[in-house]
Amino acid sequence: MNLFEMTALELSRLLQKKEVGAVEVTQSFLERTGAVEPQVRAYITRTPEAALAAAGAVDEKRARGEHLSPLAGIPLAVKDNICSEGVRTTCASLFLEEYIPPADATAVKKARDAGMPLLGKTNLDEFGMGSSTENSAFSPTCNPWDLERVPGGSSGGSAAAVAAGMAPLALGTDTGGSVRQPAAFCGLIGLRPTYGRVSRAGLVPLASSMDQAGPLALTAADAALLLGLIAGEDRLDPTSSAAPVDDYLSALPQGVRGLKVGLLDKNMAADFDRGIAAAVHRAAALLEENGAVVEETTLPHLRHSLEVYHLLCSAEASSNLGRFDGLRYGRSEPAENVAEMFSRARGEGLGREVKQRLLLGTAILRENRYEPYYLQALRTRTLIRRDYEAAFERFDLLLGAVTPTTAFKLGEKKEDPLAMYHADICILPGPLAGVPAIAVPCGFDAGGLPVGVQLTAAPFQEKNLFRAAHLLEQEQGARPPRPQL
Repeated sequence: MNLFEMTALELSRLLQKKEVGAVEVTQSFLERTGAVEPQVRAYITRTPEAALAAAGAVDEKRARGEHLSPLAGIPLAVKDNICSEGVRTTCASLFLEEYIPPADATAVKKARDAGMPLLGKTNLDEFGMGSSTENSAFSPTCNPWDLERVPGGSSGGSAAAVAAGMAPLALGTDTGGSVRQPAAFCGLIGLRPTYGRVSRAGLVPLASSMDQAGPLALTAADAALLLGLIAGEDRLDPTSSAAPVDDYLSALPQGVRGLKVGLLDKNMAADFDRGIAAAVHRAAALLEENGAVVEETTLPHLRHSLEVYHLLCSAEASSNLGRFDGLRYGRSEPAENVAEMFSRARGEGLGREVKQRLLLGTAILRENRYEPYYLQALRTRTLIRRDYEAAFERFDLLLGAVTPTTAFKLGEKKEDPLAMYHADICILPGPLAGVPAIAVPCGFDAGGLPVGVQLTAAPFQEKNLFRAAHLLEQEQGARPPRPQL
């Protein structure tokens, strides 16, 4: 078996036994990337020289007998809206095409300090606004399972890189499902941690009350390893939590016996693909067969999530992206006055989807729209959060769909914003409530495309997510299935 086909945990064990070196592992992924990147286009910026140098440093430390992280020598791909010192961070926008951050995001710093070589920065929808990675200013990314289909978004580059064997692990960000949806489309594990579980310091903000970084991985064990590394309180992020970080890896063998699972059957609409509903029911049966108690339940206010999310996200994006004015960051266009400079820089530097959402966000923050739109959305968000609180008084986990369909074709929904937004209908409620959720592969549809299911837990109960995710993936086979490129 090629090294690039192995899981991060398998590679970690080989490295710790000194059966392979970090340089050898990194080189394998770099060669794989050279072979398939022209087809997939997962990366915006690649850093092979720096990755090999970091891997060489790990090999030297291991040769000296130094104590190293289990992830030392495991290469990492990072979504290009997470800052990386000395490596440009574009957010897939022409506005930041040449921007090089002066410091690492906390999550990236923790990874580098642990000895994880940075393979490069992955493609995304511009500033995280999208569900297909077609809104990138540079190029769309293709799904490794079918190159004519989208990998999901906005962390589509990270998902495609892991699925295609171009990285064993990747970091993405999830504001409204941007880790979980591409994970489902690409047949991966994708985790959105509890809000505050992972520091947001160094993430280019979209909606600050919902943004969260999380891992994309081949297995629950791999995701557990990476979450254990990046989780924890950070003085640079006052919203980060001081709650103790669990040993997520040790939770995996515990199984699901005794866990109470709420099946969100009625929250799947009639227009969902049959394969999606079948996968959710198959997962419910597997959990029940292995000792979990599964009962149907509903969250009544989830039907408002789409409208609430887009109102609040657009409003926060309008505020957050105000810093991109043509002076402090990115491009600066010559003009006769400040207003013209601001307009020209944004007009030429930002894409259509970003402009649409900024216009919406600015509009609803106007005095005459603030009460009926923004404040009403906040009130409804509270109702959604209370639905989750009530549900977790009865259940340890909630089970439902990640997406209404499997991966759709490139260009199929790009000109229809409402259809594109509807693709996120299952994954928006969790960020509104700040709860953790995980996408887990659960077979394939009739066309051979990956199908995922979603598990949601109470705040800081990621260990229960990993227990159930590990059980479900074990039932699918001994090794995670991989696309043939």
